[in-house]
Amino acid sequence: MNEIAKKLLKDVTGLEDMPKGAYNIRENSKTVSRQSSENIEIVGKEDKSGIDIIVKSNTKSESVFIPALVSCGGVSDLVYNDFFIGENADITIIAGCGVSTGDSCDGSEHNGIHRFFLGKNSRVRYVEKHIGVGTGTGKRVIDPVTEVVQEENSYMEMETTQIKGVDSTRRFTKANLKVGATLVIKEKLMTHGEQFAESKFEVDMDGEDSRVNLISRSVARDYSRQTFISKISGNTRCMGHSECDAIIMDHGVVSAIPEITANSLDAALIHEAAIGKIAGEQIIKLMTLGLTESEAEAKIIDGFLN
Repeated sequence: MNEIAKKLLKDVTGLEDMPKGAYNIRENSKTVSRQSSENIEIVGKEDKSGIDIIVKSNTKSESVFIPALVSCGGVSDLVYNDFFIGENADITIIAGCGVSTGDSCDGSEHNGIHRFFLGKNSRVRYVEKHIGVGTGTGKRVIDPVTEVVQEENSYMEMETTQIKGVDSTRRFTKANLKVGATLVIKEKLMTHGEQFAESKFEVDMDGEDSRVNLISRSVARDYSRQTFISKISGNTRCMGHSECDAIIMDHGVVSAIPEITANSLDAALIHEAAIGKIAGEQIIKLMTLGLTESEAEAKIIDGFLN
């Protein structure tokens, strides 16, 4: 990896060197390093670009790293990754994508299509961070697609973060929950300049006592635009909750478009949305403690996103 790729790797995963255990590191549409572990096997696909991540049943307290890096302009990367999580497994997946166009006028993009198949009683924590860097005029684009199928009593928690440098992103997440399955999604997003971001979620709760909780916190600055779309269908006895909280600044625009459908008398579904500016009294209070206006603003935003 070149120095730009190494910096991107640290930014999206925290890694400064190759991790222990299972990992697959991708740079500019190619795998640059891969390793399986005793309980987690990573296999390259034969019919298209991507990998299969196979986690043995009863695997506990292991992590797998699968970052994708684009370190120059003019790259269009598309990858298909499938995760097969065995019964009773409990693992953490650290993903993430960093796109750099350097000083190029050529844009670059990474599109990852991830499918998760969680076995009975399994637990997955999925951490994904997206960033874009570069001084050139080339656009940095990241369009991830995530599909999740959760079997009985499985649990998945997804933490997605994008707070820097991505000019355009369209995120689409689709999930199907079986009996007793739980899905938690926590999204943090900040856009600036003329950036655009769309987050779209579709969740079908087909199993009794399944649960979903979608939480989005976002900040739209300058002339940037954001759209949050959530569609939750409760098809049996279940509980669903969707929450979108956004701060708009300057000339930013945020749209929240909820849709909740109860196809059963026993489906309990809730949507909450709040969009507004930073309250002036909050800034004044922090300024009385010695902060400048810009420092107070940054402190409020940091606290809101976290």
